[in-house]
Amino acid sequence: VPYPVRRILPPADLCELRSARWGVCWVNFEALIIAMSVVGGMILIMLGVCCCCCCKKKSKKQVSEGEAAEVRAEMKSRHDEIRRKYGLFKEENPYAKFDN
Repeated sequence: VPYPVRRILPPADLCELRSARWGVCWVNFEALIIAMSVVGGMILIMLGVCCCCCCKKKSKKQVSEGEAAEVRAEMKSRHDEIRRKYGLFKEENPYAKFDN
């Protein structure tokens, strides 16, 4: 029987879904629908996982940037203390030009 080209799924009175074929005789329409659903579901799951991973990395990077600034400030203060202790701290020039 020729495939009804105006409809995607063949009507039930023509044949059952499990006996319908698509394009060629060896492609079962029911198996094709199930396979495409599984592949589509896997693609959606992979996209969701990728989005979650990207968001997690982005938020982790923002947190680590804030922590890095704190660590830098702490290290600078520690280095300034050591410079003062050994007289290596550059103090402001007492003869600097005034800004008026």
